Amino acid sequence: MPPESGPRTATLTRMGRMPKDMRQLMEQAQQIQEQLAHTQQQLAEKTYRGTAGGGAVVATVKGSGELVTVEFDPSVLDAEDPEMAGDLVVAAVNQAMRAASEDAGQAMGGLAGDLDLGGLLG
Repeated sequence: MPPESGPRTATLTRMGRMPKDMRQLMEQAQQIQEQLAHTQQQLAEKTYRGTAGGGAVVATVKGSGELVTVEFDPSVLDAEDPEMAGDLVVAAVNQAMRAASEDAGQAMGGLAGDLDLGGLLG
């Protein structure tokens, strides 16, 4: 049976081939996606520390957002002001979470900059 020809075959042939620029763009996007996944995994495993009360409370979190440890100087435990210890823990955890977030922003921000859009956006 002879190969089919006509408008449908021509459409399929055109659809089957991507322009060279589009192929390069797709390859770049795939590479960035792989780098992004690798960077996310690395960030999730990293630990970040935050302190409060001049180092009286130290909190450690993972980049994944998991609280790992909270260490504190027993002198911050005041029976007459229990809220102070809680406030210091919250401040230390927030500082550690901010450090993790800033690190992630810096690590991820560079990845999109590697993508050459060749004037696609303007």
